[in-house]
Amino acid sequence: MQDKERFERIRETLGEFCGIVELARVEEGDAVRWTLESAAAQEVKIDSDAARELVDALGGDMTMISSELEKLVLYAGDRKKITLGDVETMVLAAKQRSLYELTDAISGKDRSRALNILDAILTSGDGEEAAIGHLYMLARTFRQMLVILEKNVRDSRAIWQALWQGFRVPPFAADDVIRQARRYRSRRELTRALRLIARADLALRSNPPSKRLVLENLILNLASEPKVLPPAWQQEELPV
Repeated sequence: MQDKERFERIRETLGEFCGIVELARVEEGDAVRWTLESAAAQEVKIDSDAARELVDALGGDMTMISSELEKLVLYAGDRKKITLGDVETMVLAAKQRSLYELTDAISGKDRSRALNILDAILTSGDGEEAAIGHLYMLARTFRQMLVILEKNVRDSRAIWQALWQGFRVPPFAADDVIRQARRYRSRRELTRALRLIARADLALRSNPPSKRLVLENLILNLASEPKVLPPAWQQEELPV
């Protein structure tokens, strides 16, 4: 909201003296449409659900979407068609391999290892610039674990029935995600994790001084045991 107010002030004071170009993030619908049209321009058809998954996974970052689409076109080859499965294999799986290592450390409450894995993620690829995308993938994994825990999934054969198409984990990660989900004792612990991720997402979108610091604080909180407050009648009244 502060950014919006600042933009309004700039437009009101400088707008009559110079032209102003607003470089806003591309809307999801526009990004999906661009993906469909760009693939068609290369004589490749991309399914609409695959295009939407690509945009969602990369947080609407057009530079990354363009780069990953180029890889998918090459992967499609003579088929001339990109499916949801292709996106899950070539894009999500590639990004989630390191992410599943991170969630493994988080669910195991290994804070030191979790921070080391986060550092490796941030120092490779697009680093801090892809912070929103990292959070998206992290939230997606915790939502998958929540469904797995609620439906009491115990083996990789049952996971395909519990998780619907477009929300499934790559085959290589099925057993790992089930094992990680079962480390949580209740639905409350996983919903707490999702709330922490949502707060971090809000902080990142507020242009913080350090995106790395926001992510590091999130990982430390996720890898820590939640504080259990005593009942109200046991809490001492604090002096005014």
